[in-house]
Amino acid sequence: MKNLLKMLDLSSEEIVEILNLADQLKYEQKHGIEHKLLAGKSVGLIFEKASTRTRVSFEVGTYQLGGQPIFLSSKDMQIGRGEPVQDTARVLSRYLDCIMIRTFAQSEVEDLAKYGSIPIINGLTDFCHPCQILADLMTIREFKGKLEGLKMCFIGDGNNMMNSLIVGALKTGMSIAVACPQGYEPHEDVLAFAKEYGDKFQMFRTPKEAVVDADVVITDVWASMGQEGEAEKRKKAFDGYQVNDELMKLAKPDAMIQHCLPAHRGEEITEEVFEAHANEIFEEAENRLHAQKAVMVKCINNA
Repeated sequence: MKNLLKMLDLSSEEIVEILNLADQLKYEQKHGIEHKLLAGKSVGLIFEKASTRTRVSFEVGTYQLGGQPIFLSSKDMQIGRGEPVQDTARVLSRYLDCIMIRTFAQSEVEDLAKYGSIPIINGLTDFCHPCQILADLMTIREFKGKLEGLKMCFIGDGNNMMNSLIVGALKTGMSIAVACPQGYEPHEDVLAFAKEYGDKFQMFRTPKEAVVDADVVITDVWASMGQEGEAEKRKKAFDGYQVNDELMKLAKPDAMIQHCLPAHRGEEITEEVFEAHANEIFEEAENRLHAQKAVMVKCINNA
């Protein structure tokens, strides 16, 4: 594993290896054991989309591992003024040991990997969000003790989260049911992948069908970054897709909730349900740090 471009690229074994290392790094950090596994390494963090969790977790994670994080805003780089991605990739490969990029187009991440000679980590694109899903899987395994045999349910837009959760769940032995309105389905590549798993993947139009007997219920905002102009249109399309007490009664009694944040309380999830599951949600947010540290170690040490 040199790069983390999308969940589709990872094998089941690689996902488990990342989760195991993340668990180890988290345990040892909590017990005051330091690891300078990236000593002398520099990690460039390119942001074309704003961020709270991605930026802070990657900067802190790189520092905790003994490396140097370098924040690179597209507004301050030549890539923001039209320099081709392939030129940026070849230049930065001569300075840095790894690049994390949070951007819009998946092709930009793929091109960085194609033309660069250092590991590339996808911090988020419109197509997928692999770092978040690794943190989600890590959290689910912490709370449930396993992944295989569990049922995941995602309610909302067929966005980067749904795309990546479908792949991550199926590759780790979970079944997954999703609920989305017509016109908001997951990417065709993901649907083609999921087809290979038969009835372990199901897609519904109503949340009540999808959530039955779920062990884990996951949702996300209805209008992702860059879709703010569609907010009112999406509110109408996603009417009835809220995670609330009534819906959770259909899931298993001990079902947990995950949300990648930020949450629009009162829209995709109620205040009451969010707060009832806040411990799970904020453990998920913390686990971004540990999962990403594991990804950086795996990528850079295998480069």
